Amino acid sequence: MISCTKLLRRCLCSVASSSPQPWLFVGLGNPGEKYQSTRHNVGFDMIDAFAKSQGIQMSSVHCKALFGEGLVGGTPVLLAKPQTYMNLSGESAGPLAAYYKLPLNRVILIFDDMDLPCGVLRIQPKGGHGHHKGQ
Repeated sequence: MISCTKLLRRCLCSVASSSPQPWLFVGLGNPGEKYQSTRHNVGFDMIDAFAKSQGIQMSSVHCKALFGEGLVGGTPVLLAKPQTYMNLSGESAGPLAAYYKLPLNRVILIFDDMDLPCGVLRIQPKGGHGHHKGQ
């Protein structure tokens, strides 16, 4: 089984370009102890694992999110864990993308989908059946 860190690095490598424009990875979840280490917070967990593996500190707050930035293989990456509840994650992700002037194709959302079995990953360019309906 591939680790989340390797998966995100592969994602970056497969779409890397000579563009200095960053990628924004937004891990969805809910803040607070009640949701820690639950399937609901898999987005937070993946951001934490990726940040740790790349030496990216998640120590600042920006646009209602715990935030970190760094380079992965020369590609700038922005990592965010919105501190709103999941259904309001757009209040964080939207302003982050706007602040960095990122088109939506440079934003990757990571979240749990109850329609998928535990441990199964789906990567898709747009939302579809079973997608999250956060605002």
